[in-house]
Amino acid sequence: MHKSTPTKATLFLNEALNTVGIKTILEHNDGFKHVDIFVPKGNIYIEVDGLQHYTNAKQIVSDFDRDHYSDIEGFRTLRIPNEVVLNDAIWIARAIKKMVSEGICSNPTTKTGTPEHR
Repeated sequence: MHKSTPTKATLFLNEALNTVGIKTILEHNDGFKHVDIFVPKGNIYIEVDGLQHYTNAKQIVSDFDRDHYSDIEGFRTLRIPNEVVLNDAIWIARAIKKMVSEGICSNPTTKTGTPEHR
């Protein structure tokens, strides 16, 4: 399968995550879609998004659908605009590290449904 080339912002955030001790997988494919950064320890997908993800109605709906699929599979999706990453990557990385190390990023929704339906 063809891997995409990471954007400058994606590489910048990935480097910041690695700097704070978070192991990542760049340009991960989960069998359904491509993800910019995957944090296996926290089951976190990180999408570093350009402006079209916030200004194009069809793209917004597509992202809703993609994120919903990930959610029911037990993965959380964090979407961060390029500009935010380029300005604050280390702060973002530290927050993600805290989520992972404290186990506060677990997903209450899995393939079997919400907690009350399990």
